[in-house]
Amino acid sequence: MMKVNELSAEISVNKGVFYNPKMQSLRSVSVAFVKANARKGARLLDATSATGIRDIRYALEAGIKEPVLIDMNKDAYANSLDNVKANGIEADVREKSFQEFANTDSERFDIIDIDPFGSPAPLIYDAFKISKDGTLLMITATDTAVLHGAHANACIKTYGSFPMHTELCKEAGARILLGFVARNAAQFNFGIEPLMCVSDMHYLRVFMRVSHGASGALASVKDLGILKQCSSCRYFEYNDGICTSDIRCTKCGSKMLVAGQMWLKGLSDRKHVDNTLKAIKKMNDPAAEKQMSMIADELDVPFFYSVPKMTKAFSIGSVSHRKVMDRLQSKGYRVSETQFWKDSVKTDADYDAVVNSVKT
Repeated sequence: MMKVNELSAEISVNKGVFYNPKMQSLRSVSVAFVKANARKGARLLDATSATGIRDIRYALEAGIKEPVLIDMNKDAYANSLDNVKANGIEADVREKSFQEFANTDSERFDIIDIDPFGSPAPLIYDAFKISKDGTLLMITATDTAVLHGAHANACIKTYGSFPMHTELCKEAGARILLGFVARNAAQFNFGIEPLMCVSDMHYLRVFMRVSHGASGALASVKDLGILKQCSSCRYFEYNDGICTSDIRCTKCGSKMLVAGQMWLKGLSDRKHVDNTLKAIKKMNDPAAEKQMSMIADELDVPFFYSVPKMTKAFSIGSVSHRKVMDRLQSKGYRVSETQFWKDSVKTDADYDAVVNSVKT
C-alpha cells in the first residue's frame, strides 16, 4: 500500500489499483474546470474511478456533492470506498462496469468524467444514455499512438478515421477524437461544443458541453471533414470533402497526405478557458498553472506551422519560431505558440504569408 498526498486529498493506493502521479496537473486542471464552470448542485459521475482521487478532489475543492464513482475492478472499488471514507466525503461508490450502469440507471448527469486506461471509445456511446441538455463531458485518451498515426489501422478500426502521422498528429488526434464523439452524440440527438483541450505527454483530454436537439446534432456532424498536408512544403488545407488518394499540393505539386474525418471547428471557448485559469491560479499547483496558461494563450484556429519543418523543406538556415511570430504580428496577423508541437506557430495568416515570414 502506498500513501499519497495531493493538494486536498490524502489517499492510499492499494496493490493492483491504477494511480499515476504524473497526472496530478491534469487532475488539477479538471478540478479547476469543474469548480469554475459547473452549476451549483451539479451531479457528477466518474466512469473510471480507480483510487477515487479525482472525485475526492472534486468534492473537497470544487464543491461537488455526493459524486458517483464507478469501477468494475473489485480492488479499485474497495480502494476508492476506503479513500472516500478516509477523506470524510459523501459519495455513491459502485462496483459496476460503466456500460452496465448506463443501461440500468435512469439518472441523467450534469458532469460525466471518462478517464480510462487506453481508449475511451468503448465508453462514449453509453455516455449519451445518461447525458442531458447541457451535460459537461470530460474525456481522456491515452491511446495516443493510435490517434497520432503510429498505428493507423487501429485508428481506422477504433475511431473510423485516417490519422495524420506528421507534426500535425497531436492536434489531428484531438480532432479525430472529437469527431468520434460527435458522431456518437448525433445518434442520441446531441450536438457537441468543445470548451477546452489539453495535450501532453502520452494523453489528450477534451472538455465539452452537449446540447440536445436534432438541429444541433446535425450541425456538429456537418462540422466534420478532412485534413490534407503536403509531404514536402508543409502546406495544409482542410474541408468537408471525402478522403481520396493521389491528391497533389497546389503549391509545389508533391503528394498530399490525407487524414479524417475529424472535427474542424474550434477546440476551446474563451470564457471557459479563462474561468479555468483563474481557478487554477488559486491552487498550489505550478505545473498545472503553467499548462493552463499556455492553453489560455493559444490561438483557436485549426492547425499550425512547424518552423523547423518549413526551414528544412525550403533548405534554408534555422530561424526562431518567435522571430516568425514577430514578423507575422508586425503585418497585423494574430499568432501564438501551441501546446501540440514545440517551435511552431498558430496564426490566422495564410500559407504564403507564413512562408514569407520564414524566409525573410
